[in-house]
Amino acid sequence: MHSSQTPEAVGKLTAPPRRLIAIDLGAKRVGVAVSDELQITVTPLERIERRSWKDLLRRVAALIDDYDARALVIGLPLSLDGKENTAAQDTQRIAENFRKSLSVPVFLQDERLTTAAAESELRSRGAKASEVAKRIDSESAAIILRDFIAAKRDAEGAMDLECGGKR
Repeated sequence: MHSSQTPEAVGKLTAPPRRLIAIDLGAKRVGVAVSDELQITVTPLERIERRSWKDLLRRVAALIDDYDARALVIGLPLSLDGKENTAAQDTQRIAENFRKSLSVPVFLQDERLTTAAAESELRSRGAKASEVAKRIDSESAAIILRDFIAAKRDAEGAMDLECGGKR
């Protein structure tokens, strides 16, 4: 579990639980994952080949509609020291474009080391190199989504403690 989150990652979702979609933006491919309605399990989906902003928006909007998702979580590629780099700035710009174009909230989640964790997970399950290459983007998106859900639950648990268990 990755313990470092950006402030956007722990934004409060007040509606009843529903599915969440996560994406891991890459220059050529976009990994995709979805949670179940109770946000207990996360499943990697088929990756999206990145062509244009318009195509990416159409495909992500279709996934949100198909899965009746209530939010989009985007991996934020911070440097290992936690600082923003060019990739993080590009991701924030794309997240803002999604916010303007979609009818669901968009959150950012720290994605440091998720690719390495995804590769390790796939290899531990016996995946061959070609299978790892095909599945790593969406496996990374699944880790991003699990981390986001855990951060949200941790934040809600801390709020329960501060309120003496009453909200």
